This record gives sequence, structure tokens and C-alpha cells, in this order.
Amino acid sequence: MAEVEFVEHGRWAEVVLNRPRQRNAIDGPLGEGLAAAIRRADRDETIEAVLLRGADGAFCSGLDLKAFNAEPPPDWMPRFGAIWRAAHTSIYECRKPIVAALERFAINGGAALALAADLLVVGETAFLQVGEVRQGMAAPYNMAWLRLRHSEAVAARLTITGRRFAGPELGDIGVAHDVVADDQVVAAAGNLVEELAGYPDGATVRIKRLLRAYNDTPADEWFDRVARLASGPRVKPRPVDRRLP
Repeated sequence: MAEVEFVEHGRWAEVVLNRPRQRNAIDGPLGEGLAAAIRRADRDETIEAVLLRGADGAFCSGLDLKAFNAEPPPDWMPRFGAIWRAAHTSIYECRKPIVAALERFAINGGAALALAADLLVVGETAFLQVGEVRQGMAAPYNMAWLRLRHSEAVAARLTITGRRFAGPELGDIGVAHDVVADDQVVAAAGNLVEELAGYPDGATVRIKRLLRAYNDTPADEWFDRVARLASGPRVKPRPVDRRLP
């Protein structure tokens, strides 16, 4: 079973994080599959927009700690930094608008994927959590996307508190494009993507190009800027409650 599924719907594509038993947690193959799927959508001139979602009614629970702590280590472990960078680079460089459907939760690394989307549709009781601060860690990809798309005040609110922000709160601070009933998230996001895909050929690509013209920093330079600061001395980690709803 592929860890990331790619489904074409005519003029738009659906990219599905497909590890439902692990709550779509991130490992090496998922990162590789995500990068490949986004690149595929970007290259296909018949596709005008992309829907990013998680399988089985949840978005992404963050890193798969069980996989990262496995003995012996998985063969992708030494390459994971490059794998995860490539996944985020593919999103950063994607010319097509990406709409994310946030069901139930998007935590830490999963939050970074939700924040990477151009437009975010969230369920009323779903939440996004950039919780690395509670573990004594930095959140470089979350910070990179927040500072690309939002104000310093919004970035501070999400990253310094490290708490869960539910759908209505994300709507109030402008992180969510739309907040809908929990059982309507994928449908609403799909309708939005279909609407975008129905615009004249290349219209959304041109709009994204104009938006990015105000920040034409290459992907590696953008992500490295935060990564260099994040690699400084760490404080002692504290135990955290990893239980999910």
C-alpha cells in the first residue's frame, strides 16, 4: 500500500497521506511519496489545483516516533533530513494552489504540512498544534511557513504557546480559509479545489506567481534561514502528553 496516494479528478488532483493505522504519521516513505506526488501535480499541465488530506478522517499526527526509535533503524533514517526538506521544497515550489483539509488534528510536523497549504479548510472541533516548544525543541518548518504566510503576531501565538488551536480560533486569526462541520471538511475542501480548477487555464498559476513575486527567495535559502537558528543549543526536554483524541 502506497503511503501517499495520488488521485486525478480531471483538472485537479488529490494527494492523500495514507497511513491510517499510524494516524498518517510521518516517516521516510511518506516524505518521499509526498514530494513525488506534489511534483507530479506541478508538472502535469492539465492539473490546475491540488487537494492535500489525510486518510481515514484525520490529517497528520506528526512524526512516527515508533518508526524513528525502531531497532535496527530503518534504512531511510540517515536520509530523513533530506527527505523532509524535499517534501517541503516541493510544496514551496509548486505552481498550483494547494488546499489542505484539516480533519481531527495536525500536530507538529503535521501542522507544518497544514500551514504549508495556500488555503486551509478546518473542521469545527479539529485542531492544529505547533507543540515543539513543550518538548524543548524548535519548530523550523512550522516557523518557515508561518513567517511566509502570516504575521509575526500569529506565528508567535501558535509557536510560543505550543497549545492546540481549534477550527474557529484558526479562522479568527486568519490561518483557516474556512471552518466547517467536522463531517464536511473533505467535501468543502474538494468543492473549493474544484472551483479553483474551473477557472481559465493557468489563472491560478499566474496568481501564485504574482503572490510569490513579493518573496522570490529560493526554497533552500528560505528554509535554511530558520534551520540555522533552530540548530542552536537545546534546552532539556520535558515529558509531554502524546495522547490524541
